[in-house]
Amino acid sequence: MTTHSDPTPDTPAPPMATESPVETISEPAQADPAPDLAALLKKAEDEAAELRSSWLRARADVENVRKQAQNDVAKAHKYAIERFAEDLLPVKDALESTLAAGAAAPEALRAGVELTLKQLVAAFDKAQVAEVDPAGQKFDPHVHQAMQVVDSDLPPNTVVTVFQKGYRLQDRVLRPALVSVAKAREAGG
Repeated sequence: MTTHSDPTPDTPAPPMATESPVETISEPAQADPAPDLAALLKKAEDEAAELRSSWLRARADVENVRKQAQNDVAKAHKYAIERFAEDLLPVKDALESTLAAGAAAPEALRAGVELTLKQLVAAFDKAQVAEVDPAGQKFDPHVHQAMQVVDSDLPPNTVVTVFQKGYRLQDRVLRPALVSVAKAREAGG
């Protein structure tokens, strides 16, 4: 009598190879890292070349803008007086025509000179050139140049005589007024 052992539901069946609780991980074959590194290197080199190209273009653009700004400033300096010069041309024309009128009456010459002076004053007004005529005003060394100090009944440091009018361009003095100034009275005299 042979006994045949038959698995019964009470006893667990021996584990089969396909149902193994521990999975075996097969190790992948070692891939050659060189192709991946070469691709990464190529990508980095391409990106660096693109960034360098962009940087060079930006640098060239900045240089072009700088040169254009320098040219604009140079032109502004060169032609800044253009409008004022255009306003002075009729004054020159009037003076030349006065000189060309050889046998003109003195009254006609005077009238022509007065009109020419009006044209000049209009050109100065357009260019914001203002006359400085400080007679009777307090002496200001920033606007006036004292040529002499004189005895006067005016208070000390008052402009007595204007030898030559001064001129301003907006707030800047083009030429100071040449003046004589009243000196302080000496005590006991």
